[in-house]
Amino acid sequence: MSRRTVRAVVAIAAATTAGGLLPALLAGPAQAAPARYADDFNGDGYRDYAAFAPGLSAGGGVQVTYGTASGPGTRRQVIDQNSPGVPDTNETDDMFGSVRTSADFNGDGYADLVAAAPGEDVSGRTDQGSVTVLWGSASGLSGGTAIPNRNPNAYDGLGSDLAAGDFSGDGKPDLAVIDGGDAYVFRGDITPSGVSGAVSRLARTDRWLDATRLIAGDVNGDAATDLVVVGLHSTTEETAAEAWFVRGGATLWSGPTLFLSDIHHGRDADGVIADFNGDGYGDVAIGDPTYQDERGRVTVWNGGDTWPGSSIRLSQSTPNIAGEPNVFDCFGQEVSAGDVNRDGYADLAISVYGEDIGGQEQSGAVQVLRGGPSGLTGTGSRTIDRRTAGVPGDPAPYDSFGARVRLRDTNRDGYADLLADSSIHPAVRLPGSASGITTTGLTQLSDRYIIDGILQ
Repeated sequence: MSRRTVRAVVAIAAATTAGGLLPALLAGPAQAAPARYADDFNGDGYRDYAAFAPGLSAGGGVQVTYGTASGPGTRRQVIDQNSPGVPDTNETDDMFGSVRTSADFNGDGYADLVAAAPGEDVSGRTDQGSVTVLWGSASGLSGGTAIPNRNPNAYDGLGSDLAAGDFSGDGKPDLAVIDGGDAYVFRGDITPSGVSGAVSRLARTDRWLDATRLIAGDVNGDAATDLVVVGLHSTTEETAAEAWFVRGGATLWSGPTLFLSDIHHGRDADGVIADFNGDGYGDVAIGDPTYQDERGRVTVWNGGDTWPGSSIRLSQSTPNIAGEPNVFDCFGQEVSAGDVNRDGYADLAISVYGEDIGGQEQSGAVQVLRGGPSGLTGTGSRTIDRRTAGVPGDPAPYDSFGARVRLRDTNRDGYADLLADSSIHPAVRLPGSASGITTTGLTQLSDRYIIDGILQ
């Protein structure tokens, strides 16, 4: 794909605004180093799992499972908008915690969790939405600070997606938020005392884009986090999904766009940034499950020293990827990256939760594609489903194995493990190994919230 250079069209709107603002109950040490992991909320050196748990209360909630040396532990914490120090109140259909991201925003050594409630009604404005930072501490998450709404309107769904990263390149985490189809970047200065500093509204001047998804990572190998804004571009004749690259730095630069597909059902694309070919630049993998009547495909936009350039499309029509594209397979419903065989290249897990297996409709499967010098290809790929030796349970209609997929090194052995959820059977964890994902040592998860708690 040819590159398009559309410079200096990111609208910068500076503001100094106090958020709403109950302090965290416990503060970290004044001279602490930033948290090693962006999701280690109690600072013990182990990654934690913060999941949306809609059944906790009418307005939603977050369940945090704290990590241990061997993976998810037994200690859990439940937070909703009735928890001490959390702004607002718990109301039906707020969807508090349905969208989450994390970073150590105040640099105290404890990661902080950002939880959105896109269904929050505010001052009579239905579904205006809200975003709250929950503060990490030695005892876990505690208290909260509201992110100010830059453009309050009904049905805008503030926080319909979130992403954290050092977008300005100044060494401090920033927060990107979708509000009413626009993306905003809050540049640092997010503390328990309030929110201040510059706020950038990302607005294209060449064409309108209704933002639906944010993907953060380092695409060009510099000190700043880059942002890919995925959304819908509509005209009187068509609606299409596009990905728009915004380069991080002291000035946010608008970069090229990439056509994803015509959209008929409007389902959001999932995405992740990882180095699949080992060239030092992050590549953008974007799932498009609605492609060709929900057969689905994944687009990989290759990173470069300025911004992404060439791209490839992967589907079940790609050589050496098992199966064939069928209606409702939804290849690419979810994607997750990690190094499953410790060879230095990121690999990609792809949900194909609508795949028919053994004659059972929508039994579901997961494809794991291996990274290498040529990037992601079908070579060495593996399909895992209920027929795979060692995976418990038999294929069943609408089991939707792989409805949620995550790659994460859960036990710190250097290999990314695969976690896969389904509708009927328990969720499973399949270890990574030198030969890739294996069923040796497979465990069933008693709590499927753990998978949702792994933040990309």
